[in-house]
Amino acid sequence: MSTLLPDRWNRLLLGLFRLVTGLLFTCHGAATLFGVLGGAETGRTPHFPQWPSWWAAAIELAGGVLVTTGLFTRAVALICSGSMAYAYFSVHQQHALLPIQNGGEPAVMFCWAFLTVAVVGPGAMALDGLLPRRSAWRTSERRELATAGD
Repeated sequence: MSTLLPDRWNRLLLGLFRLVTGLLFTCHGAATLFGVLGGAETGRTPHFPQWPSWWAAAIELAGGVLVTTGLFTRAVALICSGSMAYAYFSVHQQHALLPIQNGGEPAVMFCWAFLTVAVVGPGAMALDGLLPRRSAWRTSERRELATAGD
């Protein structure tokens, strides 16, 4: 399959996409939890463990930080995507059918952006690349070595 850009540029673009999406999500969580960055008023921030607003904001903050840094990216992005799908269907959809009508556009965009990152990976500049990889060969080799002594 031919691509418009060389692979290293695709990885860089995907890394930048992940970084910007994660940073925006982090800001949204911080705004909701702490009333900063023009977010919720200080008296209106959710209290621990208020469902679902406190938990959603905690996922936004922690998940945003992890996706921004590229740590455990695929799993965290999948959780963030699911969180936004839940937000859309439980909060926004009841007001109107379409996202433009019910204010759910950010939830839909974040949901699909994080699903994309979960499927295609973190791209360049991710801390995931620094973690040791466990290959199937190494795992099976360890099993063989462990059972050889029996």
